[in-house]
Amino acid sequence: MVSEPLVSVIIPVYNAENTLHIALESLKKQTYPQLEIIIVNDSSTDNTLNVIEGYIPVFENKGMRIKVISHEQNRGVATTRNTAIEHVTGEFIYFLDADDRIESNAIELLVEEAILKNADIVGCNWFLTFEKNERKMNQPSFNEPKEAIQKMLNGTMRWNLWLFMVRKSLYINHQIRFIPGMNMGEDLTVMIKLFVHASSVTYLNKALYHYGQSNDQSLTKIYSDVHILEVSTNVKEVEQYLFIHGFLDQLGNSMDFLKLNIKLPLLISDDEERYRTWLDWFPESNDKVMINKALPFRTRFIQWLAVREQFWAIKLYYRIVISFIYGRVYR
Repeated sequence: MVSEPLVSVIIPVYNAENTLHIALESLKKQTYPQLEIIIVNDSSTDNTLNVIEGYIPVFENKGMRIKVISHEQNRGVATTRNTAIEHVTGEFIYFLDADDRIESNAIELLVEEAILKNADIVGCNWFLTFEKNERKMNQPSFNEPKEAIQKMLNGTMRWNLWLFMVRKSLYINHQIRFIPGMNMGEDLTVMIKLFVHASSVTYLNKALYHYGQSNDQSLTKIYSDVHILEVSTNVKEVEQYLFIHGFLDQLGNSMDFLKLNIKLPLLISDDEERYRTWLDWFPESNDKVMINKALPFRTRFIQWLAVREQFWAIKLYYRIVISFIYGRVYR
């Protein structure tokens, strides 16, 4: 129908020839017809561009619009997302990663909810998808922007871009963009800024996104020095933005909770050097490890052990619970 709002689905890609078909096939099956698909190829060196070109007539035959933009040099995912936003003509923006997929009625349900609630942002649930099985993951519900921000900072709500459909005007009117070169934690910064300016938000209690993970990815996350710099830059940007817009004083210890949540993956290992990195990263938050009652006691206790440098206990927990139990459950 002509009256249906156009939704722009953004897919940033780099060397995704082996997985891009997963995302594109799920878009091909969408029950919502008013789609604009924007693919930004970040100077891939493999066969990615040929895969994209093979799908162009498929989408055009279904009446969907498709735009393909290519960077001459690799510029990173943050800048790639910015490039895509500059080409959006839809009323809503939705991000899809090149190795993931969405339910066939995902866009339709998100649009229906946005229209019903006159919402600037619509959130949903997702599936954590492994090679042989998957697990449904639930976001907490939220009804107003400050509540969503509080839950993201407290660590009870994820900020991945693909969990939200957002009205384009939030990006345009408030000049919200990703920090070029800061390619880790970039979604945190942007989602917080979007919620700061949203007038109406809503949560759809349906799992619509399939987030692909290997077993190794699910158990640990590697932070290099570059990653720590990028994440630190994005966290500082969040803190400054919330201060400027009058939110910080209303959120109590939530920034410290965010910092603890951000560095928690460093403790999901048996590497003592990573434990010491945990101690030194955002050290101002370390004395808050037991305060965030929104998190399970087990999570807070592991961080308490780290503060007291009881590394043997953290290592034992990792080997028994994470490596042995979780490692076998999801294989």
